[in-house]
Amino acid sequence: MTKYRSFDDIKKSLENKETNCQAIVEYYLQNIQTKAHLNAFVEVYELSAKQQAERIDQKLHSGSAGKLAGMVVAIKDVLCYEGHGANASSKILSGFESQFSATAVQKLVDEDAIIIGRLNCDEFGMGSSNENSAHGKVLNAIDETRVPGGSSGGSAVAVQANLCTVSLGTDTGGSVRQPAAFTGLVGVKPTYSRVSRYGLIAYASSFDTIGIFSTNVKDNALVMEVIAGPDEFDSTVSRKPVPNYSELLHFGKPVKIAYLKETLDSEALQPEIKKHTMDILQKLKNEGHEVEQVSFPLLDYVLPTYYILTTAEASSNLSRFDGVKYGYRTPNAHNLESMYKLTRSEGFGEEVKRRIMLGTFVLSASYYDAYFTKAQKVRRLIKEFTEDLLDKYDYIIMPTTPSTAFKFGEHSNDPVAMYLEDLFTVQASVSGVPAISVPNGTDKDGLPIGLQIMANSFKEAELYAFADYITKHVN
Repeated sequence: MTKYRSFDDIKKSLENKETNCQAIVEYYLQNIQTKAHLNAFVEVYELSAKQQAERIDQKLHSGSAGKLAGMVVAIKDVLCYEGHGANASSKILSGFESQFSATAVQKLVDEDAIIIGRLNCDEFGMGSSNENSAHGKVLNAIDETRVPGGSSGGSAVAVQANLCTVSLGTDTGGSVRQPAAFTGLVGVKPTYSRVSRYGLIAYASSFDTIGIFSTNVKDNALVMEVIAGPDEFDSTVSRKPVPNYSELLHFGKPVKIAYLKETLDSEALQPEIKKHTMDILQKLKNEGHEVEQVSFPLLDYVLPTYYILTTAEASSNLSRFDGVKYGYRTPNAHNLESMYKLTRSEGFGEEVKRRIMLGTFVLSASYYDAYFTKAQKVRRLIKEFTEDLLDKYDYIIMPTTPSTAFKFGEHSNDPVAMYLEDLFTVQASVSGVPAISVPNGTDKDGLPIGLQIMANSFKEAELYAFADYITKHVN
Protein backbone atom coordinates (compact mmCIF):
# COMPACT_ATOMS: atom_id res chain seq x y z
CA MET A 1 0.00 0.00 0.00
CA THR A 2 1.43 3.40 -0.95
CA LYS A 3 1.66 6.16 1.62
CA TYR A 4 -1.46 8.30 1.79
CA ARG A 5 -0.62 12.01 1.64
CA SER A 6 -3.95 13.09 3.13
CA PHE A 7 -7.28 11.86 4.42
CA ASP A 8 -8.75 12.84 1.03
CA ASP A 9 -6.52 10.17 -0.53
CA ILE A 10 -7.87 7.59 1.93
CA LYS A 11 -11.47 8.58 1.21
CA LYS A 12 -10.94 8.31 -2.56
CA SER A 13 -9.42 4.85 -2.17
CA LEU A 14 -12.36 3.74 -0.04
CA GLU A 15 -14.90 5.21 -2.45
CA ASN A 16 -13.19 3.52 -5.41
CA LYS A 17 -13.16 0.18 -3.52
CA GLU A 18 -9.35 0.08 -3.86
CA THR A 19 -8.99 -0.68 -0.15
CA ASN A 20 -10.99 -0.97 3.06
CA CYS A 21 -10.54 0.13 6.66
CA GLN A 22 -9.17 -3.23 7.72
CA ALA A 23 -6.39 -3.01 5.13
CA ILE A 24 -5.62 0.58 6.17
CA VAL A 25 -5.30 -0.46 9.83
CA GLU A 26 -3.04 -3.37 8.87
CA TYR A 27 -0.87 -0.96 6.89
CA TYR A 28 -0.40 1.37 9.86
CA LEU A 29 0.15 -1.55 12.27
CA GLN A 30 2.93 -2.79 10.02
CA ASN A 31 4.53 0.67 9.98
CA ILE A 32 4.30 0.89 13.78
CA GLN A 33 6.06 -2.45 14.10
CA THR A 34 8.75 -1.54 11.57
CA LYS A 35 9.47 1.79 13.29
CA ALA A 36 9.02 0.64 16.89
CA HIS A 37 12.55 1.86 17.73
CA LEU A 38 11.30 5.47 17.45
CA ASN A 39 9.39 4.76 20.70
CA ALA A 40 6.39 6.90 19.68
CA PHE A 41 3.78 4.46 21.01
CA VAL A 42 3.28 3.51 24.63
CA GLU A 43 0.56 1.02 23.71
CA VAL A 44 -0.87 -0.14 20.38
CA TYR A 45 -4.58 -1.01 20.37
CA GLU A 46 -4.22 -3.72 17.74
CA LEU A 47 -7.30 -5.78 18.62
CA SER A 48 -9.73 -2.89 19.20
CA ALA A 49 -8.46 -1.04 16.10
CA LYS A 50 -9.10 -4.12 13.94
CA GLN A 51 -12.57 -4.51 15.47
CA GLN A 52 -13.35 -0.84 14.81
CA ALA A 53 -12.15 -1.19 11.22
CA GLU A 54 -14.36 -4.20 10.59
CA ARG A 55 -17.39 -2.39 12.02
CA ILE A 56 -16.72 0.75 9.97
CA ASP A 57 -16.32 -1.28 6.77
CA GLN A 58 -19.84 -2.58 7.35
CA LYS A 59 -21.10 0.98 7.87
CA LEU A 60 -19.37 2.11 4.66
CA HIS A 61 -21.06 -0.75 2.82
CA SER A 62 -24.46 0.32 4.17
CA GLY A 63 -23.82 4.04 3.57
CA SER A 64 -24.08 5.00 7.26
CA ALA A 65 -20.42 5.77 8.06
CA GLY A 66 -19.33 9.00 9.78
CA LYS A 67 -17.25 11.76 8.23
CA LEU A 68 -13.95 10.35 9.59
CA ALA A 69 -14.43 6.77 8.38
CA GLY A 70 -11.01 5.44 7.40
CA MET A 71 -9.03 7.98 9.45
CA VAL A 72 -6.56 6.31 11.82
CA VAL A 73 -5.83 8.41 14.90
CA ALA A 74 -3.40 7.98 17.79
CA ILE A 75 -3.80 9.87 21.06
CA LYS A 76 -1.35 11.37 23.53
CA ASP A 77 -0.94 9.45 26.76
CA VAL A 78 -2.78 12.11 28.77
CA LEU A 79 -6.15 11.49 27.08
CA CYS A 80 -8.51 8.90 28.49
CA TYR A 81 -10.03 6.19 26.30
CA GLU A 82 -12.51 3.84 27.93
CA GLY A 83 -11.14 0.38 28.64
CA HIS A 84 -7.58 1.37 27.80
CA GLY A 85 -4.59 2.46 29.84
CA ALA A 86 -3.58 6.07 30.46
CA ASN A 87 -0.62 6.98 32.64
CA ALA A 88 0.60 10.39 31.39
CA SER A 89 3.96 8.67 30.75
CA SER A 90 4.47 8.59 34.52
CA LYS A 91 5.33 5.77 36.91
CA ILE A 92 2.84 7.18 39.41
CA LEU A 93 -0.11 6.19 37.17
CA SER A 94 1.25 2.75 36.24
CA GLY A 95 -1.53 0.23 35.77
CA PHE A 96 -4.32 2.81 35.52
CA GLU A 97 -7.11 1.93 33.10
CA SER A 98 -9.66 4.60 32.18
CA GLN A 99 -13.33 3.99 32.91
CA PHE A 100 -14.47 6.62 30.40
CA SER A 101 -13.34 8.40 27.23
CA ALA A 102 -12.23 12.01 26.91
CA THR A 103 -14.89 14.00 25.06
CA ALA A 104 -12.49 14.79 22.19
CA VAL A 105 -11.68 11.10 21.77
CA GLN A 106 -15.33 10.07 21.97
CA LYS A 107 -16.28 12.61 19.31
CA LEU A 108 -13.69 11.10 16.97
CA VAL A 109 -15.03 7.59 17.62
CA ASP A 110 -18.60 8.80 17.04
CA GLU A 111 -17.54 9.94 13.55
CA ASP A 112 -15.90 6.55 12.90
CA ALA A 113 -12.26 7.45 13.33
CA ILE A 114 -10.15 4.44 14.36
CA ILE A 115 -8.06 4.86 17.53
CA ILE A 116 -4.88 2.84 17.03
CA GLY A 117 -2.95 3.55 20.23
CA ARG A 118 -1.62 5.94 22.83
CA LEU A 119 1.52 7.97 22.40
CA ASN A 120 4.62 8.71 24.45
CA CYS A 121 5.06 12.20 25.92
CA ASP A 122 6.92 14.15 28.56
CA GLU A 123 5.56 13.14 31.96
CA PHE A 124 2.26 14.95 32.63
CA GLY A 125 3.01 17.16 29.62
CA MET A 126 5.98 18.81 31.35
CA GLY A 127 8.87 19.18 28.94
CA SER A 128 10.09 20.45 25.59
CA SER A 129 12.02 17.43 24.34
CA ASN A 130 10.18 14.21 25.26
CA GLU A 131 13.17 13.21 27.42
CA ASN A 132 11.08 13.28 30.64
CA SER A 133 9.01 10.16 30.00
CA ALA A 134 8.86 7.04 32.17
CA HIS A 135 8.73 5.14 28.86
CA GLY A 136 11.99 6.58 27.54
CA LYS A 137 12.69 9.19 24.90
CA VAL A 138 11.04 9.46 21.47
CA LEU A 139 13.36 9.73 18.45
CA ASN A 140 12.92 12.32 15.70
CA ALA A 141 12.47 10.31 12.48
CA ILE A 142 14.43 12.88 10.43
CA ASP A 143 17.53 12.62 12.63
CA GLU A 144 17.38 10.06 15.41
CA THR A 145 20.09 11.84 17.42
CA ARG A 146 17.73 14.79 17.90
CA VAL A 147 14.65 15.42 20.00
CA PRO A 148 11.17 15.48 18.42
CA GLY A 149 10.09 18.33 20.71
CA GLY A 150 7.74 18.10 23.64
CA SER A 151 5.71 17.44 25.43
CA SER A 152 3.72 15.82 22.58
CA GLY A 153 6.80 14.25 20.96
CA GLY A 154 5.18 10.87 20.38
CA SER A 155 2.15 12.50 18.78
CA ALA A 156 4.40 14.39 16.37
CA VAL A 157 6.58 11.42 15.41
CA ALA A 158 3.55 9.14 14.91
CA VAL A 159 2.34 11.42 12.08
CA GLN A 160 5.84 12.30 10.86
CA ALA A 161 6.79 8.60 10.49
CA ASN A 162 3.43 7.66 8.90
CA LEU A 163 2.23 5.56 11.84
CA CYS A 164 -1.27 7.12 11.76
CA THR A 165 -3.21 9.67 9.69
CA VAL A 166 -3.44 12.35 12.38
CA SER A 167 -2.81 12.46 16.12
CA LEU A 168 -4.07 14.32 19.15
CA GLY A 169 -1.65 16.11 21.45
CA THR A 170 -2.06 18.71 24.15
CA ASP A 171 -0.65 22.21 24.21
CA THR A 172 -0.17 24.05 27.51
CA GLY A 173 2.66 26.35 26.46
CA GLY A 174 3.64 25.08 23.03
CA SER A 175 3.51 21.30 23.35
CA VAL A 176 1.82 20.83 19.97
CA ARG A 177 3.36 23.71 18.02
CA GLN A 178 6.98 23.15 19.06
CA PRO A 179 7.04 19.40 18.16
CA ALA A 180 5.22 20.22 14.92
CA ALA A 181 8.01 22.67 14.05
CA PHE A 182 10.72 20.13 14.93
CA THR A 183 9.13 17.38 12.80
CA GLY A 184 7.89 19.35 9.78
CA LEU A 185 4.15 19.07 10.51
CA VAL A 186 1.07 21.23 10.89
CA GLY A 187 0.24 21.64 14.59
CA VAL A 188 -2.66 23.61 16.07
CA LYS A 189 -3.45 24.98 19.50
CA PRO A 190 -7.10 26.14 19.45
CA THR A 191 -8.62 28.97 21.46
CA TYR A 192 -8.74 28.04 25.14
CA SER A 193 -12.24 26.54 25.76
CA ARG A 194 -12.82 25.72 22.07
CA VAL A 195 -12.32 21.98 22.79
CA SER A 196 -13.54 20.22 25.93
CA ARG A 197 -10.85 19.23 28.44
CA TYR A 198 -12.99 16.47 29.94
CA GLY A 199 -10.90 13.30 30.10
CA LEU A 200 -7.60 15.15 29.80
CA ILE A 201 -5.18 14.42 32.66
CA ALA A 202 -4.56 17.99 33.83
CA TYR A 203 -1.24 19.81 34.01
CA ALA A 204 -2.33 23.48 34.24
CA SER A 205 -6.09 23.79 33.91
CA SER A 206 -6.31 27.42 32.77
CA PHE A 207 -3.78 26.78 29.97
CA ASP A 208 -4.35 23.18 28.80
CA THR A 209 -5.77 22.71 25.30
CA ILE A 210 -6.16 19.66 23.09
CA GLY A 211 -4.42 20.15 19.74
CA ILE A 212 -3.93 18.28 16.49
CA PHE A 213 -0.98 17.09 14.38
CA SER A 214 -1.37 16.48 10.65
CA THR A 215 0.60 16.55 7.41
CA ASN A 216 -1.69 19.20 5.90
CA VAL A 217 -4.05 21.97 6.99
CA LYS A 218 -7.29 20.44 5.67
CA ASP A 219 -7.00 17.25 7.73
CA ASN A 220 -6.28 19.35 10.81
CA ALA A 221 -9.31 21.55 10.17
CA LEU A 222 -11.57 18.53 9.67
CA VAL A 223 -10.57 16.97 12.98
CA MET A 224 -10.99 20.30 14.77
CA GLU A 225 -14.55 20.72 13.51
CA VAL A 226 -15.33 17.28 14.94
CA ILE A 227 -13.76 17.63 18.40
CA ALA A 228 -14.63 21.30 19.11
CA GLY A 229 -17.84 22.51 20.68
CA PRO A 230 -19.94 22.35 23.85
CA ASP A 231 -19.79 19.51 26.34
CA GLU A 232 -22.04 18.93 29.33
CA PHE A 233 -19.08 17.43 31.25
CA ASP A 234 -16.89 20.58 31.00
CA SER A 235 -18.26 23.80 32.47
CA THR A 236 -15.35 25.82 31.03
CA VAL A 237 -15.91 24.89 27.38
CA SER A 238 -17.36 27.47 24.98
CA ARG A 239 -20.87 27.11 23.56
CA LYS A 240 -20.08 29.15 20.46
CA PRO A 241 -21.12 27.40 17.21
CA VAL A 242 -18.41 25.38 15.48
CA PRO A 243 -17.94 26.22 11.78
CA ASN A 244 -17.08 23.56 9.22
CA TYR A 245 -13.44 24.62 9.18
CA SER A 246 -12.40 22.21 6.43
CA GLU A 247 -14.93 23.75 4.03
CA LEU A 248 -13.81 27.34 4.72
CA LEU A 249 -10.22 27.16 3.51
CA HIS A 250 -10.72 29.51 0.56
CA PHE A 251 -8.59 32.64 0.98
CA GLY A 252 -8.44 35.54 -1.44
CA LYS A 253 -8.34 38.93 0.25
CA PRO A 254 -5.45 41.19 1.32
CA VAL A 255 -4.90 41.06 5.08
CA LYS A 256 -2.98 42.99 7.73
CA ILE A 257 -0.10 41.09 9.32
CA ALA A 258 2.03 42.07 12.29
CA TYR A 259 5.38 40.58 13.21
CA LEU A 260 7.03 41.18 16.56
CA LYS A 261 10.34 43.03 16.49
CA GLU A 262 11.49 41.43 19.74
CA THR A 263 11.11 37.88 18.43
CA LEU A 264 13.27 38.46 15.36
CA ASP A 265 15.83 40.47 17.35
CA SER A 266 16.11 37.80 20.05
CA GLU A 267 19.66 36.59 20.75
CA ALA A 268 18.26 33.07 21.14
CA LEU A 269 16.97 32.99 17.54
CA GLN A 270 18.88 30.77 15.10
CA PRO A 271 19.93 32.95 12.11
CA GLU A 272 18.48 30.53 9.53
CA ILE A 273 15.09 30.63 11.23
CA LYS A 274 15.18 34.44 11.17
CA LYS A 275 16.00 34.42 7.45
CA HIS A 276 13.20 31.96 6.58
CA THR A 277 10.72 34.01 8.61
CA MET A 278 11.76 37.26 6.94
CA ASP A 279 11.53 35.58 3.53
CA ILE A 280 7.91 34.58 4.17
CA LEU A 281 7.06 38.10 5.34
CA GLN A 282 8.60 39.56 2.18
CA LYS A 283 6.66 37.11 0.00
CA LEU A 284 3.44 38.13 1.74
CA LYS A 285 4.25 41.78 1.05
CA ASN A 286 4.86 40.92 -2.59
CA GLU A 287 1.45 39.21 -2.68
CA GLY A 288 -0.18 42.52 -1.71
CA HIS A 289 -0.66 42.01 2.02
CA GLU A 290 0.07 44.74 4.55
CA VAL A 291 2.98 43.57 6.71
CA GLU A 292 4.15 45.73 9.62
CA GLN A 293 6.71 45.41 12.37
CA VAL A 294 5.31 46.04 15.84
CA SER A 295 6.88 46.10 19.28
CA PHE A 296 5.87 43.71 22.05
CA PRO A 297 7.62 45.11 25.13
CA LEU A 298 6.17 42.42 27.41
CA LEU A 299 7.99 39.54 25.66
CA ASP A 300 10.56 39.19 28.45
CA TYR A 301 7.75 38.71 30.97
CA VAL A 302 5.74 36.08 29.08
CA LEU A 303 7.91 33.07 29.92
CA PRO A 304 8.29 33.79 33.68
CA THR A 305 4.56 34.53 33.92
CA TYR A 306 3.77 31.24 32.22
CA TYR A 307 6.04 29.17 34.45
CA ILE A 308 4.87 30.77 37.69
CA LEU A 309 1.21 30.17 36.89
CA THR A 310 1.52 26.71 35.33
CA THR A 311 3.70 25.32 38.11
CA ALA A 312 1.24 26.67 40.69
CA GLU A 313 -1.64 24.95 38.91
CA ALA A 314 0.41 21.77 38.52
CA SER A 315 1.18 21.74 42.24
CA SER A 316 -2.55 21.78 42.93
CA ASN A 317 -3.61 19.39 40.16
CA LEU A 318 -0.99 16.75 40.89
CA SER A 319 -1.77 16.60 44.61
CA ARG A 320 -4.40 13.95 43.77
CA PHE A 321 -1.69 11.42 42.88
CA ASP A 322 -0.89 10.11 46.33
CA GLY A 323 -0.88 6.29 46.15
CA VAL A 324 -4.21 5.98 47.93
CA LYS A 325 -6.83 5.69 45.20
CA TYR A 326 -5.05 4.35 42.10
CA GLY A 327 -1.70 4.07 40.37
CA TYR A 328 1.69 3.44 41.95
CA ARG A 329 2.05 2.94 45.71
CA THR A 330 5.45 2.57 47.37
CA PRO A 331 6.21 -0.85 48.89
CA ASN A 332 8.55 0.81 51.41
CA ALA A 333 6.06 2.74 53.57
CA HIS A 334 5.85 2.17 57.34
CA ASN A 335 3.04 4.64 58.12
CA LEU A 336 0.56 6.90 56.30
CA GLU A 337 2.88 9.90 56.07
CA SER A 338 5.76 7.89 54.64
CA MET A 339 3.38 6.27 52.16
CA TYR A 340 2.44 9.70 50.77
CA LYS A 341 6.02 10.99 50.71
CA LEU A 342 7.67 7.89 49.28
CA THR A 343 4.95 7.26 46.70
CA ARG A 344 5.29 10.76 45.28
CA SER A 345 9.11 10.79 45.55
CA GLU A 346 9.42 7.44 43.75
CA GLY A 347 6.49 7.88 41.36
CA PHE A 348 7.18 11.33 39.88
CA GLY A 349 10.14 12.09 37.62
CA GLU A 350 12.68 14.83 38.32
CA GLU A 351 11.12 17.51 36.08
CA VAL A 352 7.64 16.98 37.52
CA LYS A 353 9.00 17.17 41.07
CA ARG A 354 10.88 20.35 40.15
CA ARG A 355 7.68 22.00 38.90
CA ILE A 356 5.57 20.80 41.85
CA MET A 357 8.09 22.29 44.28
CA LEU A 358 8.29 25.56 42.35
CA GLY A 359 4.48 25.75 42.24
CA THR A 360 4.16 24.99 45.93
CA PHE A 361 6.70 27.74 46.66
CA VAL A 362 4.85 30.44 44.66
CA LEU A 363 1.56 29.44 46.32
CA SER A 364 2.97 29.56 49.84
CA ALA A 365 1.60 32.21 52.18
CA SER A 366 4.81 34.23 52.23
CA TYR A 367 5.16 34.44 48.44
CA TYR A 368 1.59 34.19 47.09
CA ASP A 369 1.20 37.93 46.48
CA ALA A 370 4.81 38.44 45.40
CA TYR A 371 4.65 35.81 42.67
CA PHE A 372 1.27 34.21 41.94
CA THR A 373 -0.93 37.32 42.27
CA LYS A 374 1.58 39.46 40.37
CA ALA A 375 1.84 36.87 37.61
CA GLN A 376 -1.96 36.86 37.22
CA LYS A 377 -1.88 40.64 36.75
CA VAL A 378 0.90 40.39 34.16
CA ARG A 379 -1.05 37.64 32.38
CA ARG A 380 -3.95 40.05 32.01
CA LEU A 381 -1.63 42.71 30.54
CA ILE A 382 -0.17 40.22 28.05
CA LYS A 383 -3.64 39.02 27.06
CA GLU A 384 -4.96 42.57 26.58
CA PHE A 385 -1.88 43.66 24.61
CA THR A 386 -2.14 40.61 22.33
CA GLU A 387 -5.87 41.07 21.78
CA ASP A 388 -5.37 44.78 21.01
CA LEU A 389 -2.82 43.81 18.35
CA LEU A 390 -5.23 41.27 16.90
CA ASP A 391 -7.97 43.89 16.75
CA LYS A 392 -5.68 46.00 14.52
CA TYR A 393 -4.14 43.14 12.55
CA ASP A 394 -5.65 39.94 11.20
CA TYR A 395 -2.65 37.80 12.15
CA ILE A 396 0.59 37.87 14.11
CA ILE A 397 3.48 35.94 12.57
CA MET A 398 6.65 34.80 14.30
CA PRO A 399 8.98 31.79 14.38
CA THR A 400 7.53 28.80 16.22
CA THR A 401 10.82 28.04 17.98
CA PRO A 402 14.13 29.85 18.50
CA SER A 403 16.07 26.83 17.18
CA THR A 404 15.57 23.69 15.13
CA ALA A 405 15.54 20.28 16.84
CA PHE A 406 18.46 20.05 19.26
CA LYS A 407 20.43 16.93 20.16
CA PHE A 408 19.42 14.65 23.03
CA GLY A 409 21.03 15.71 26.28
CA GLU A 410 21.89 19.19 25.02
CA HIS A 411 19.65 20.97 27.55
CA SER A 412 19.08 18.14 30.03
CA ASN A 413 21.20 19.68 32.80
CA ASP A 414 20.03 23.24 32.22
CA PRO A 415 16.28 23.68 32.94
CA VAL A 416 16.39 27.37 32.00
CA ALA A 417 17.79 26.58 28.53
CA MET A 418 15.04 23.98 28.11
CA TYR A 419 12.35 26.45 29.22
CA LEU A 420 13.64 28.98 26.66
CA GLU A 421 12.56 26.57 23.90
CA ASP A 422 9.01 27.80 24.69
CA LEU A 423 10.00 31.44 24.23
CA PHE A 424 7.79 32.11 21.18
CA THR A 425 4.91 29.70 21.85
CA VAL A 426 3.84 30.80 25.33
CA GLN A 427 2.34 34.14 24.26
CA ALA A 428 -0.64 32.42 22.61
CA SER A 429 -1.03 30.15 25.64
CA VAL A 430 -0.95 32.97 28.19
CA SER A 431 -3.40 34.97 26.02
CA GLY A 432 -5.68 32.01 25.25
CA VAL A 433 -5.74 32.76 21.51
CA PRO A 434 -5.42 30.14 18.74
CA ALA A 435 -2.10 29.52 17.00
CA ILE A 436 -0.81 27.21 14.29
CA SER A 437 2.67 26.07 13.30
CA VAL A 438 3.27 25.25 9.63
CA PRO A 439 6.47 24.03 7.94
CA ASN A 440 8.76 26.80 6.69
CA GLY A 441 11.69 25.10 4.98
CA THR A 442 14.75 23.51 6.58
CA ASP A 443 18.10 24.60 7.97
CA LYS A 444 21.54 23.62 6.63
CA ASP A 445 21.29 20.23 8.38
CA GLY A 446 17.93 19.46 6.76
CA LEU A 447 16.02 20.02 10.02
CA PRO A 448 12.50 21.49 9.72
CA ILE A 449 11.75 25.12 10.58
CA GLY A 450 8.32 26.16 11.83
CA LEU A 451 6.34 29.34 11.16
CA GLN A 452 3.80 30.32 13.81
CA ILE A 453 0.60 32.25 13.04
CA MET A 454 -1.71 33.64 15.73
CA ALA A 455 -5.27 34.94 15.31
CA ASN A 456 -7.86 36.35 17.68
CA SER A 457 -10.00 34.13 19.89
CA PHE A 458 -12.38 31.79 18.04
CA LYS A 459 -10.93 32.81 14.66
CA GLU A 460 -9.84 29.25 13.86
CA ALA A 461 -11.64 29.34 10.49
CA GLU A 462 -9.63 32.38 9.38
CA LEU A 463 -6.43 30.92 10.88
CA TYR A 464 -6.81 27.64 8.98
CA ALA A 465 -7.61 29.45 5.72
CA PHE A 466 -4.54 31.70 5.99
CA ALA A 467 -2.29 28.79 6.98
CA ASP A 468 -3.55 26.76 4.03
CA TYR A 469 -2.88 29.72 1.72
CA ILE A 470 0.69 30.08 3.06
CA THR A 471 1.50 26.36 2.71
CA LYS A 472 0.13 26.14 -0.83
CA HIS A 473 0.85 29.52 -2.43
CA VAL A 474 3.49 31.42 -0.45
CA ASN A 475 5.87 28.91 1.12
